[in-house]
Amino acid sequence: MKITDVRTAVIRGNFEWMLVRVYTDDGIIGLGEAYWGAGVKDIIHNMRGMLLGQNPMNVDALHQRMMRSMAGAGSIAGATVTAISGVELALWDITSKALDTPVYNMFGGKYRDKIRIYADCGGSPDPEACAKKAKKVEAMGYTVLKFDTHVPPSVQRDPYNRCLSVKDIRHIAEMVGTIRGALGDDTDLCLDCHWQYSTKDAIRLARALEEYDLLWLEDPIPPENVDALVKVTRSTKTPICTGENLYTKHGFRELIQEQATDIVAPDVPKVGGLLESRRIADMADTYYIPVAPHNVSSPIGTMAAAHVCASIPNFLVMEFHSLEVPWWNDLVKGEGPIIKDGNITIPDKPGIGVELNEEVAIQHLKEGENFFS
Repeated sequence: MKITDVRTAVIRGNFEWMLVRVYTDDGIIGLGEAYWGAGVKDIIHNMRGMLLGQNPMNVDALHQRMMRSMAGAGSIAGATVTAISGVELALWDITSKALDTPVYNMFGGKYRDKIRIYADCGGSPDPEACAKKAKKVEAMGYTVLKFDTHVPPSVQRDPYNRCLSVKDIRHIAEMVGTIRGALGDDTDLCLDCHWQYSTKDAIRLARALEEYDLLWLEDPIPPENVDALVKVTRSTKTPICTGENLYTKHGFRELIQEQATDIVAPDVPKVGGLLESRRIADMADTYYIPVAPHNVSSPIGTMAAAHVCASIPNFLVMEFHSLEVPWWNDLVKGEGPIIKDGNITIPDKPGIGVELNEEVAIQHLKEGENFFS
């Protein structure tokens, strides 16, 4: 079996969903997805020549071929690794279809039949509005919710020094307390800081939130400095989660070895793909660190990532970031919603187990883009 073509389509959801198709001379077509970002599509098309004529089942060798050939374009991070990730997902889809087995069997089988999903609920500076949304989403069956930290616009905080005032911290704590009070005891709550705060104030905030027993506090400081994150993590009982801005197993090495975080959060269609995510999970498992993948994908990338989540022992929960996209489920063919009662049931069909609904995809194609042409 040989690769005959590589094509893309950009779907406009709440993010730009970069879908990838890899075609073969056997008629098997692999479907993948790359994380959104400027230049990703161009890089995928630039790699087409090195993939044509290759055996798509040599997934890891082709991954290395892409990484090494694109080294000059920065294949240790960024858009290049993201582009490679999208192709890699499609290659695993081809391989498992050719072997007539689900993708999870490519990674040793599954530990679980269902993947627990957390709902990203965004945020608001109004605690009561957050609590109202929390109750609504909890009623949809989700048992893990995440909100963003939002400080009221009336608070004049310096936009550059990353520092929080006492008033800022009290407001965030009030918001968390209000949300926590609206939820049942069986529902977990996470808080996302989006890398906004200084080390000292991240510690102050994490300590102020300890009484609310968060599942985690996410990305409290910028991702570049592992030593600073170690200081945050070891200074609080609030669990710290990070990782969505890191790439490949090498990007996670120091973070995991230094035990600088309590939970790692790779983004599967961004970090290097399915096998690279499995390697990161294995590395984390040697330190007994759980994995909670970041995920802003369409159903394609989400389901591909779910297969890896099923195959690793230290999986915790995976993100869903499209509550406000009513047609998210309709992008793939099938009966009923993909997420039911806050879980994804892993399909036993060959490949990633979902098929693109081309009619819906074309309806939501990004303006000016072609549909796999």
